[in-house]
Amino acid sequence: MENDFSRFVEITKKLRKECPWDREQTHESIRHSLLEESYEVIESIDSGNMTELRNELGDLLLHVVFHSNIAEENGEFTLHDVINGISEKLIRRHPHIYGNAKAADQGEVLEKWEKIKMSEGRTSLLDGVPRELPALLRAHRLTERASTVGFDWEKREDAWKKVEEELNELHEAVRTGGKTEIESEYGDLLFALVNYSRFLKVNPELALRSTLEKFIRRFRYIEQKLKEKGSDIHSSTLPEMDALWNEAKRNGIG
Repeated sequence: MENDFSRFVEITKKLRKECPWDREQTHESIRHSLLEESYEVIESIDSGNMTELRNELGDLLLHVVFHSNIAEENGEFTLHDVINGISEKLIRRHPHIYGNAKAADQGEVLEKWEKIKMSEGRTSLLDGVPRELPALLRAHRLTERASTVGFDWEKREDAWKKVEEELNELHEAVRTGGKTEIESEYGDLLFALVNYSRFLKVNPELALRSTLEKFIRRFRYIEQKLKEKGSDIHSSTLPEMDALWNEAKRNGIG
């Protein structure tokens, strides 16, 4: 595998030198592509298509190496530094494997992990949760971090009471408040639901993505059935579309 990886790195360096497009790229110019490739990896995982996952992981690896090559050209760091850095970090953050520490379960591992990260120079437990993450996923990670030091509801029922409380406050804001207050209360409700999701062991980002795909499949069913009847979505009534939506549910489309 070492020879395969070396060959791959040499290919990327050759492209960087000889391809006009590759030569012009910077960290900033391909930033969006890195994000897109990450999402494509996730999509292939969700689809269960291992061939696509293999291909998308290759595309993602290309970005890691490409950014490292750019940094090396700029005298900032090398791919060697990147690999050594992550190796040392993994050893440092797993003292229960590479040291004398003990960790009985996943909870203890995560607790020690967060303590080690704080000892590495972070000023807040919440440091390191990227702003670029989708909001639901970011909220999930932030509440996970806070829970490691006991800043959390003790019972699932308490977390649900907070959801009900925020829902009532949203209703009140809709009745009496302005746009800013409504938006704030709506955000609080979403955050409370994300908090509750942890007690259900549900990832809210994945749950919503699944629901979105379900919505797409059922809506396309409506479009297809209307087309078969010689109609279309633009000239149909809500009762017609609602009936087909329920038909899609009965047919197991979801």
